[in-house]
Amino acid sequence: MLRLLLAVVATLSCWVFSVAGFGLVVSGSNYVVTTDGGLTFTVASNTGDITSMVYNGVETQSKNGKNSQISSGIGASCSWLQGGNSNNYIVITCTTSTLTHYYIARRNDPAIHMGTYTSAEPSVGELRYIFRMANSALPNGPTVSNTIGGSAIEGSDVYLVNGQTRSKFYSSRQFIDDSVHAGVSGSGIAAFMIVPGTGFEGSSGGPFFRDIDNQNGGDQEVYFYMNSGHTNPDAFRQGFHGPYALWFTTGGTPTTYDYSFWEQFNISGYVKQAGRGRVSGKASNFRSQFSSLLSIGWSNSAAQYWVRTDSSGNFVSPYMKPGTYTMTLYEVELAVGTTSVTVSAGGTVTTNIASSLKLPTTIWSIGDYDGTPRGFLNADKIETMHPSDNRMSSWGPITFTVGNGVNGFPMAIFKTIGSVTIRSTLSSSQIGARTLYIATTLAFAGGRPVVTVGSFTSSTPAVPTQPDSRGVTRGTWRGNNILYTYSIPSGALVAGTNNFVISVASGSGGDSFLSPNIVFDSIWLA
Repeated sequence: MLRLLLAVVATLSCWVFSVAGFGLVVSGSNYVVTTDGGLTFTVASNTGDITSMVYNGVETQSKNGKNSQISSGIGASCSWLQGGNSNNYIVITCTTSTLTHYYIARRNDPAIHMGTYTSAEPSVGELRYIFRMANSALPNGPTVSNTIGGSAIEGSDVYLVNGQTRSKFYSSRQFIDDSVHAGVSGSGIAAFMIVPGTGFEGSSGGPFFRDIDNQNGGDQEVYFYMNSGHTNPDAFRQGFHGPYALWFTTGGTPTTYDYSFWEQFNISGYVKQAGRGRVSGKASNFRSQFSSLLSIGWSNSAAQYWVRTDSSGNFVSPYMKPGTYTMTLYEVELAVGTTSVTVSAGGTVTTNIASSLKLPTTIWSIGDYDGTPRGFLNADKIETMHPSDNRMSSWGPITFTVGNGVNGFPMAIFKTIGSVTIRSTLSSSQIGARTLYIATTLAFAGGRPVVTVGSFTSSTPAVPTQPDSRGVTRGTWRGNNILYTYSIPSGALVAGTNNFVISVASGSGGDSFLSPNIVFDSIWLA
């Protein structure tokens, strides 16, 4: 194992260990690192904050009073090492009683490599790294999360700017597609957060979880969220989070990078590849229309992983920590099969997985049963707009006629805004005792669907288990998928026109889009 050489602790106020432009200067309580890749950054050794990031002569760190840091700062005490092959690496270790954060510089990389080890969640309740960057140097970022000049319309995180809703939440992307994110740029300069390979393994939320990537409210903020309560269906994980990196370019978008160089360091909680295993196999029995939209997830209390399959269902997992995992097959975002698999260090276990989904023969259906509201009214906008945005179509009350395009059916209904009515024409052979199915992806404030058709009104389902957090107003439909079934007795349906009225039941209150609500996946009558 390649060992890092411990740098001599200087007693002088300024001491330099530098090799051909790559090195670290100790100046008072500051560690000034030159990467020899155009980037020089400064870490305050008495807090663990980054106080300066100069790329190609441009200072990118905000000077508005807040540094770049874990959450709002961790008050860490830092030390440093230089070593590796030809002294090509500098490792800064910043410690508190429950958290250790690592900054690593690699010769010639215009990047700040990082990892975070936790034994408890920070007191702020959210584990996140925030780069607070100068808007003057990097003014360009996602428009949807630029809140400058806006007025708050919901909490302190959704704003109205020039007639359009904006929020830091609208910068988010699902973890499975978010390895390179939050590109911000200026003249001849850009910066990106990269989370390569197994970088999300210590985070929580699963492959389709999404969290804040960017906000510009005066500072250009670039985030990596590891644990948060933003409509998160999972328990927080502790241990090692990362690796991840802030990567600078002259304007182009970088790809992910080879993080195998972490193998040579002794990092708390970091499991090297030799101590990991893999899973290979094949998914089967899936619906053919979703053959290009299959993925496999693995999770336990210590780690989470995912991979997309090929169109035949074949897959090979990332390198995983040893342990027993729940392995899940997803069609789009719907879990359709699970099994258990045990991963051992140094080996690859073969475990196949099959969909166990069984669907009845339907009289009619609205939407694809895929774990999402995609295709429904406003679903194409909800990830980047508040439901009140004037670019949204009216939420209702809406009457939808079976057979019309599903883009006329609302992706969500809200208790104080009104119900949705499904108008269906049935023949005499289609009436009698029937079952109505309503699949949902998320609910807020205990919302659950109640159905009335003819003389029949369903009982109120039990309060669903869902994240205790705003959802659709924060740009997400992900929660816990729930399938409700309603047994409609003989005599309730008639040959001819039937109106199925779906409304939201809840003991909770709230106004408008913060009233109890549900998000639809699909509805069908069998």
